[in-house]
Amino acid sequence: MSETTSNPFHHLVEPLETSQPDQRFYNLTKLGDPRYERLPFSIRVLLESAVRNCDGFLVKSSDVESILNWKVTQTQTVEVPFRPARVILQDFTGVPAVVDFAAMRDAVMKLGGDPEKINPVCPADLVIDHSIQVDFNRKSDSLQKNQDLEFDRNKERFQFLKWGSKAFRNMRIIPPGSGIVHQVNLEYLARVVFNYEGFLYPDSLVGTDSHTTMIDGLGVLGWGVGGIEAEAVMLGQPISMVLPEVVGYKLFGTPDKLITSTDIVLTVTKHLRQVGVVGKFVEFFGPGVAQLSIADRATIANMCPEYGATAAFFPVDEVSMQYLKQTGREEDKLDYITKYLKRVSMFRDYTDVSQDPDFTQVVELDLSQVVPCCSGPKRPQDRIPVSEMKSDFESCLGAKQGFKGFQVDPKSHNSMVPFEFNGTKFELSHGSVVIAAITSCTNTSNPSVMLGAGLLAKKAIEHGLSVKPYIKTSLSPGSGVVTYYLKESGVMDYLSQLGFEVVGYGCMTCIGNSGPLPEPVVEAITQGDLVAAGILSGNRNFEGRVHPNTRANYLASPPLVIAYAIAGTVRIDFETQPIAINKDGKEVYLREIWPTREEIQAVERTYVIPSMFKEVYEKIEKVNERWNALVAPSDKLYTWDPQSTYIKSPPFFEGLTMDLEPPRSIINAHVLLNFGDSVTTDHISPAGNIARNSPAARFLTNRGLTPREFNSYGSRRGNDAIMARGTFANIRLFNKFLNKQAPQTIHLPTGETMDVFDAAERYQQSGVPLLVLAGKEYGSGSSRDWAAKGPFLLGIKAVLAESYERIHRSNLVGMGVIPLEYLPGDTADSLGLTGKERYTIVIPEKLTPRLKIDIKLDTGKTFQVLMRFDTDVELAYFHHGGILNYMIRKMSQN
Repeated sequence: MSETTSNPFHHLVEPLETSQPDQRFYNLTKLGDPRYERLPFSIRVLLESAVRNCDGFLVKSSDVESILNWKVTQTQTVEVPFRPARVILQDFTGVPAVVDFAAMRDAVMKLGGDPEKINPVCPADLVIDHSIQVDFNRKSDSLQKNQDLEFDRNKERFQFLKWGSKAFRNMRIIPPGSGIVHQVNLEYLARVVFNYEGFLYPDSLVGTDSHTTMIDGLGVLGWGVGGIEAEAVMLGQPISMVLPEVVGYKLFGTPDKLITSTDIVLTVTKHLRQVGVVGKFVEFFGPGVAQLSIADRATIANMCPEYGATAAFFPVDEVSMQYLKQTGREEDKLDYITKYLKRVSMFRDYTDVSQDPDFTQVVELDLSQVVPCCSGPKRPQDRIPVSEMKSDFESCLGAKQGFKGFQVDPKSHNSMVPFEFNGTKFELSHGSVVIAAITSCTNTSNPSVMLGAGLLAKKAIEHGLSVKPYIKTSLSPGSGVVTYYLKESGVMDYLSQLGFEVVGYGCMTCIGNSGPLPEPVVEAITQGDLVAAGILSGNRNFEGRVHPNTRANYLASPPLVIAYAIAGTVRIDFETQPIAINKDGKEVYLREIWPTREEIQAVERTYVIPSMFKEVYEKIEKVNERWNALVAPSDKLYTWDPQSTYIKSPPFFEGLTMDLEPPRSIINAHVLLNFGDSVTTDHISPAGNIARNSPAARFLTNRGLTPREFNSYGSRRGNDAIMARGTFANIRLFNKFLNKQAPQTIHLPTGETMDVFDAAERYQQSGVPLLVLAGKEYGSGSSRDWAAKGPFLLGIKAVLAESYERIHRSNLVGMGVIPLEYLPGDTADSLGLTGKERYTIVIPEKLTPRLKIDIKLDTGKTFQVLMRFDTDVELAYFHHGGILNYMIRKMSQN
């Protein structure tokens, strides 16, 4: 904390109140600069961090001037440093971070430094929420059984994390069974204003999950970064970022009484995708914002990665303060939060147009025009009004294979496959719902849609409706508070009767932890080659993510998840067709059982109360008895177990010395994979189940494990041998070399078709460097560090793409993999690239940000590409071979 006079802005420090000199702050209004009051509120947070941390080295006075001058500099690719107040991790991305920290301690010691310097300087919270899956559902003891299985499968990981919580200072771990990281962040971890070492300043964070942006709904600036970038922040490094453009998103009008926050967010997602906000901040304003609850705002902010923005910010207002009070924050905190934010002009009144700042551009949405909708069948930005779901799905059936097509023979569109389940005969067809999951942080944080689902369930039961028993239904709330208010309001029993039992507190189906489908269902889908459907209240529905047997997956509000589960198919027009025929033979329509916003709000006001939040969160770090009983070593250096298939010391730092080598050109590289557009981190990074015929499965079998013991890729993220084998192992991977979906490629020297890992291994044995070719939006999706670490371990030296998702490009830089971008107008097709050429990437000794370099082919052709190192700091990381090597050398010197 910069409080000494070495900070050129020290004169701005003043006490919040003269009676409390221990609560001081940097009063930015004392800059006396008219530009400050015109800055977007999100940019004011960046400015405050720069002012407070200005030391003339990592943060300079010129950086403060660049941010103050945002209106001019936003379009000039100006680099500024940002020091977030904290870091948040979930367990899938947190385990590799702790593994890296443990390995970095070993490396620093080998280089003669003090290993205990590898320690979080910036406060870090890790929430264990990604490892539980839906093995059991529809039973009252499903929650306990799933939690027991989670613990049995992940005991070694959990012991390792418990070691990390003891070995590293400034790291808090929230045990399994507590809730989803982003909801726990919203309800419990968020400070809104930090009160640390006598200083008040805005809460801000980065997280190792792309949906970290959910916290922006509470007025806390945060976004997702790669795991390796987060580790550097934890070690005290500022994030180097290009000062972003800020799109002002004006909300006005009043939503229809039948509209949910999910409908609003899916509409916003599609709209902002069309506007084009990749790499930008979006800041919401206008009178419509005042009508949205914090849960509604958080739902919109949560989906930020799906419209491609860096952050989706809702400045703090009175509604924010009411939420803090509702969630049990103490009165004295509410007092200094309000006073501080008002003193520094960061408290918002959305109805006061005089407070509206300058924006790069303004776009608008009339909330009265929003209609009920879903998104799918393969991407979150493909919004479909519910009234068009039936016709849209049927057009997708016959359409060419793609984001909106399955290329099913028209003769089989109405095929029916009979099967038997628990002694009763049923039929499946294209569009049959086989998974219906109320899951994920996006919606389970929101009382309005959760209570809406409960009220719909109540009315459905009262009308004599049910859900077919073979449909895998589940309810995984974001925190214990959700279960509390569902029970207290009396709707939990009705959800249970429809099959929506609480199965666990975690991401579950949304990240592919959907567990197995009943065998007769799988056989029927396979026999008829059916496009079966999953309906989930999640945020991601990319191919192969939810379940291998659901080729169509739709994002929907929790009430709509229940509605489609009752209907049993997505091929239904709720306006003209009954949702079902009840046990008395009467047709029931969805409009008869759909709750209004007024009904939901009345229940919410009565049952979602502060005492619930206090009761749940006061015991959150101690409530899990199995976690409490875990015994973990207390040594400062981790003792690696060479037999472990979960935790392994990574090879990233082998042979690391203090000396730097100059950059070298990449000579005669082969293309390992040749992709088109929208290759996601779900396609690249190991996720979900470990297929029995995969390289990772063969590795585990050779170590004596049975398929029942494989667990998931996510749970084995601390073992690089498995993760490297699972890289590009997604069954929906479409590689142009093969012209079909398969986790394979062609080993070009021999022409053999092989699993990607096996081909890469053969290239590495021959000393051949590798390259990936790709189209637009390479690496979109979740912020998975293994989507960069895995390719690095496969020997991929560079990626050449038309464009990148922000976090993934940053991750590639962090691992020393070069992100190359075609020049405007160029593509693989326009340049005539087949991918079967050999590529020499000419890297000059002197590098500058965004440098154009030459690529020479063995065919004699040469063309130029852009080297996407966007800042001097990114170039420094590249010279060191990656961000972690940079940090190790830095820590070993001091």
